[in-house]
Formats: sequence, structure tokens, C-alpha cells
Amino acid sequence: MTDKPQAKPRIAAADWWAVDRVGDDVTFIREPHIEEFYRCNLWHVRGRDRDMLVDSGMGVVSLRAHVPVVTEKRCVAVASHTHFDHIGCHHEFEDRCVHRAEADLLAHPTRANTLADPYVTDDIFTALPPLPYSSTEYAVKAAPATRLLEDGNIVDLGDRHFEVIHTPGHSPGGIALYEKARRILFSGDILYDGPLIEDTYHANAADYLASMKRLLDLDVRIVHGGHFPSFDGARYRALIRAWLDEKERAG
Repeated sequence: MTDKPQAKPRIAAADWWAVDRVGDDVTFIREPHIEEFYRCNLWHVRGRDRDMLVDSGMGVVSLRAHVPVVTEKRCVAVASHTHFDHIGCHHEFEDRCVHRAEADLLAHPTRANTLADPYVTDDIFTALPPLPYSSTEYAVKAAPATRLLEDGNIVDLGDRHFEVIHTPGHSPGGIALYEKARRILFSGDILYDGPLIEDTYHANAADYLASMKRLLDLDVRIVHGGHFPSFDGARYRALIRAWLDEKERAG
């Protein structure tokens, strides 16, 4: 006789999110009950005239209802790309930005085109969201963009300005956001300090290589990625060089 696996506990909505200030008027928001590999990093940036949110998590618990920092000022929600773990709460914001190449996915998400299939199962959680959440019924809500981004555009917060760097490879409309004045990079999923995903249904190896080469010489002090911990400029350059060297060895 074998013991049945115990059901995972459910977490109250009020306890779903974790929030930390990390300096430079940047707040790190995360969903700690999701396994680290699948857990998106959300970044809230304070500006003089408005704030910016980079990515919005899975959407299984309301961000606006339970994380007050995102409601204190008008806030533009920017999608680094449109996979399920990055755009789940975008529908909660009036101002929504995405690269033109993925605008259709943000407006018409499905389980397939957001990668919810095959990734969203109970296995990605250490504890489940509150009822009525069900992994088999999970779906991202439509959130049509109010602004389409292109390479070189600026997200203007009044006293802070973030350049849009188009970084296709992981997905066709992936972007990074670069604040030159403070040498901060929000890199999305093109680069973070963990296993990179290069084989999604709309990934492109040649684009990934070009994006990494373009990023190599960017003058950065700190990088806040789409997953895993933040890192400094030296680690940034080491990660890119190691990745490029591996590709060169592989031919």
C-alpha cells in the first residue's frame, strides 16, 4: 500500500505576493509560491510623472488589489514579451505597452501562444493560488496594447527615460529597457542568471545570437532580469561572453 501524495496547500490572496525595495526607486515584486524556474520577476519603477511596471506575473491573484505600490500613481505596464508568466495582470492597467511583433498575442492570448501549454500545471507551484484557481482552466486575459513599441522608442516617466531595445530570439517581440543615466537594464527573458530558454515555438536562433551580440557592449551597472536574481555589469558581460563562446564552439 502506498501513501497518496498530499494535496498542495492553497495560499490566501493577501499572502500571494512578496515585495522588496532594491534601490534606484525600483521595487521587486514576485510570486514566491511558484517554482523559481517558472517565476517571473516583476519590476516597479518610480517616476516623477508616472510609474512603470515591467511584466505582471501569472495573473492568478490580482496585482492591483494586493500590491499597493502599483496603484499609488498612474502606471504604465510594459510587457518584456507575452509568455503567460509575464502578462497575467496586464489587463488590470489602463496603459499597456508591448512590442509591435507581439501585439496580437497580448490582445488574443491562448494557452498555446502564451506557453501556458505545456507549462502550467500544479507542478510549477510550491503552494496553489486560492480557489477557484485551477491549472487546467488557467488562461491569460486579453489586454490589447494602448501603445506599440519599436526599437529605439522611449518610455518616459518624466524624470526617467527608458530606451526600448528590441531583443528577439526568445520570442519575436522581446524587449529590454535601458536607463542610460543610471545604467540600469531590465533584460526580460533574453538574458538572466539562469538556464536560458531558446526552444520555444517562436524562438529564433539567429535572432538570439544577434541580440546577444548587440547587448554585449552596453554600459550597464545592474541588470534586473525576467527570472532569477539581479546581477552587476561584470556578471552581465561574463554571462553574454560565455553564451557566445558556447555558440561559437557549437558552430
